Amino acid sequence: MQWFNVGKIVNTHGIHGEVRVISRTDFPEERYAIGNELSLFMSNEKKPIKLIVASHRRHKNFDLLTFEGHINISDVEKYRDGILKVSEKQLGDLEEGEFYYHEIVGCTVYTDKGEELGEVTEIIETGANDVWTVTPKTGKPHYIPYIDDVVLEVDIEQKRIVIEPMEGLLS
Repeated sequence: MQWFNVGKIVNTHGIHGEVRVISRTDFPEERYAIGNELSLFMSNEKKPIKLIVASHRRHKNFDLLTFEGHINISDVEKYRDGILKVSEKQLGDLEEGEFYYHEIVGCTVYTDKGEELGEVTEIIETGANDVWTVTPKTGKPHYIPYIDDVVLEVDIEQKRIVIEPMEGLLS
């Protein structure tokens, strides 16, 4: 079974079993929904720990979660540095033109003229639209906005993306 990282527990928050999570998911509202099951992977454990989300809220740059049956700080302190994941079965279908981050990262980006720019190494959420970090074999990374005017084609099967660079985008 394949697992996908949705966040890392970096600390506790307060005394009522809340944990501070640095989110790594493109769908936090869905992944951290009340009743959703997450699997916690700890470096010293062989099997994941199944957790059911009891509450979710945003605070500063963190997602704060509580889990069913974990009502105080001593129940969750041991989960610090654990990685929250979902299985491939939990991934839902997306609308046309939507992609999971793991599908985009690793794709090779080409211009509409056939020039290879590099590989998508990171996705940055800006609020307005995502920005893809495209790292060439040599030189500085390019930052490509995921907007219709720039991204012409995304072929997940071939791991290939074609863009039409806006003026000044690649300088």
